[in-house]
Amino acid sequence: MDYINLGNSGLRVPKYILGTIPFSGTNGFEATGNVQEDEARRMVDMSLEAGMNMFDTANLYSKGDAERVLGAAIKGRRDDVLLTSKTGFQLGDGPNDGGASRINIEKSIDQSLKRLGTDYLDLYFVHLWDGRTPVEETIEAMTNLVKSGKIRYWGVSNYSGWALARTFSVAEQQPGYIPPITQQIYYTPEAREAEYELLPAGKELGIGNMIWSPLGEGLLNGKIGRNKTAPENTRQGGGWPEPWVQDEERLYKVIDALEEVASNHNASVPQITYTWTKDRPNVGPIVIAARNEQQLKENIDSFDIQLTQDEHNLIESAARPAPLYPNWHRAMSSFEKGSPAEMPYLEGYKQSMGLDE
Repeated sequence: MDYINLGNSGLRVPKYILGTIPFSGTNGFEATGNVQEDEARRMVDMSLEAGMNMFDTANLYSKGDAERVLGAAIKGRRDDVLLTSKTGFQLGDGPNDGGASRINIEKSIDQSLKRLGTDYLDLYFVHLWDGRTPVEETIEAMTNLVKSGKIRYWGVSNYSGWALARTFSVAEQQPGYIPPITQQIYYTPEAREAEYELLPAGKELGIGNMIWSPLGEGLLNGKIGRNKTAPENTRQGGGWPEPWVQDEERLYKVIDALEEVASNHNASVPQITYTWTKDRPNVGPIVIAARNEQQLKENIDSFDIQLTQDEHNLIESAARPAPLYPNWHRAMSSFEKGSPAEMPYLEGYKQSMGLDE
């Protein structure tokens, strides 16, 4: 397993991180899995043996039960692992039971620490943008958690490009504020919107780009295709509402490409998806997940698969984002002025516009 610095911080993290959304499978998360404590403990063992020492969770997952299962699974080896969690989604009926306000952040961290059985988190995320709370309040609350020792670093998730830049800029410019070191974002071979701003912004700002659900919340699990519907014992077959798919035919083109490359390597579609995603420009660590030990072993094994450039290109071209303004204008009129973080995507726009011929 490779280890990388997360953003411009000194925190070294594995390229693969184990996500825990399948842990517990209660309180509306039944479709995601039902990994209980004994199996979770074995999955932690497998992860550590493979060099994956970071585990990602959230108070949202099974409304706290996933944190409890993870806490039991790591009991007695806290010093061997890196832990993350998140807050922000509305989990109660009260007006302050969600969002990025000081009151919710301070209440949530204490609840998460108790469920996880630890005194601190290595990384704590604001799980969503809260446009009703002053960004200064959010930054100050997270800064205070770092200074109090309850968390070591903090990050954001599901922000837009401008919200990410505003948060980082305000934190960087105010004396005493601590900026976020990472963002966790949705990015798959089919869902490429993060290439417009989020991936290059993270790179340029020194904010690590951590990817959640590279398999598209089960869309790219190898069991869905043109003539294959999702089995009932999968997330998509179990009524899970996400993600939004902008074009079904586009999704099938991606799956066709993944299946073709998978056949070249005697591998599965999920393995090729993880491999392609981890190798993309500006991508930092990716959060993998599994519903059982067999899936986890298969997913970990994907780390050693090497794709050819032609195979990378086949998958990339299947769902290349359209060159929306200002991207078409920049690719056409000021391509050479692109920053290094943007150039791989501007190259793709040029190809789509027929300007590279």
